[in-house]
Amino acid sequence: MKPAQNPVKKTLIGLEMLLIDEQGTVIQGFIPPGRIKKYLPEKKRGSVYELINFYGWKNKPMYRVADHITTVSFAWNSELSVLHDIPIPFDEDRFRMHSYEDFEANCDLKGDLYDVLGHMKLVDGQIITERPTIDEAKIATTRHIMIHVQSHEGPVMKLYLWDQAATDFCKKFKSYENTPTVVLVTAVNTKRLGGTMALSSMSPTRVFMDYDVQPTIDYFAWLSTNPEIAKQDAFFECTATIDDVVHGSAWYYIACTGCHSKATKGANSLICTNPRCVKDTTAGVAQYRAKISVYDSSEQGFFVLLGDAGFQLTGRHASELVISYFEANKDKGPDHEVPVPETLISIIRQTHKFCVKVTDHNFSGNTRAITVTKILLLETPSPTEGSLGNAIAEPSMEAVQTGSDMCEPSKSRGDSADEECKRMFDSVDPERVKRARCEK
Repeated sequence: MKPAQNPVKKTLIGLEMLLIDEQGTVIQGFIPPGRIKKYLPEKKRGSVYELINFYGWKNKPMYRVADHITTVSFAWNSELSVLHDIPIPFDEDRFRMHSYEDFEANCDLKGDLYDVLGHMKLVDGQIITERPTIDEAKIATTRHIMIHVQSHEGPVMKLYLWDQAATDFCKKFKSYENTPTVVLVTAVNTKRLGGTMALSSMSPTRVFMDYDVQPTIDYFAWLSTNPEIAKQDAFFECTATIDDVVHGSAWYYIACTGCHSKATKGANSLICTNPRCVKDTTAGVAQYRAKISVYDSSEQGFFVLLGDAGFQLTGRHASELVISYFEANKDKGPDHEVPVPETLISIIRQTHKFCVKVTDHNFSGNTRAITVTKILLLETPSPTEGSLGNAIAEPSMEAVQTGSDMCEPSKSRGDSADEECKRMFDSVDPERVKRARCEK
């Protein structure tokens, strides 16, 4: 049961609920505000009642929480009586879980409010492998908390919980002795922000975690048998404008020609630092590792360009730029650090859609390095339509993909280079009797 309020005047419209009849049909229920005191004390979630004298109306297509086209409304002469001996079994709960594709198809249509079930990747910008610290004072001010959720092996989705849903999430999250990983959120609306999809809680939204209901129990069991899914790297998309290329640190590194991990000087040759690489020695090749300052309409932060991402922005390989510099400056020795080239400086004030990679080491220590792995096609004309926003703290702005989805890591660098990047750089959401079971 959830109170329905006028979003502008904040006045009570009535009490909404979901009812399950003896056929297992889920129907939306409604008690007008003048009748709440009469019927609410008699109602208890999970109990079975007989309802006599009610009327129904056809649901509007906007923001439906049940498949049935009718809403059952309590009348002035409705009679509600509890049934104790029930020969017909009733479902304890009924959820409407849907796939990522269904959410995409329903995006911005203001249609059905579906339920989302999955495991959490980030909570308020913090990884789950270490218990996140939830700032309730901040949430009280911003009125929301953002969670990134992945359903099985599908794309990671950005989920905003607002007001009461945010409060419920925080209380439930903190009540668990061990860090909860599975979440089920009901009645979410799908909206497109900056060209990508996000989920948002609504007034009927409820929040469940690990062992609360059977679907979360089943999902938790599945996740326990597929631990590699929870450890999967996430790839986030965001739209931002480049403010500057940071000077004072190297914009490239010397990489192994085979795996593109960092190469270090040996006694007589360069040695690849990746123990899995088949090359013991390497000639070495320059690869991008440039730190850039980015911003949108509300926030500013730092990204690090690696490999192909740098080439996509400049149109030139880092090795080409390094070779050109030494050819023009023959008096410079091999250990001389090449200054930031004009080609890289020319990307300032450009707006792009970035794909950034987030792994555990991105959040280790006191600093964060958000790694750009790919530049995507910009579908929106302005970064203000996206939201860098909290992405500097929660490195996700618009959408998230994982594993083999469209934001795959660049093939021009290895994991060792990514980890080295972390070490080197800092970076700063009716008239007939009807028997019904009250679900909400």
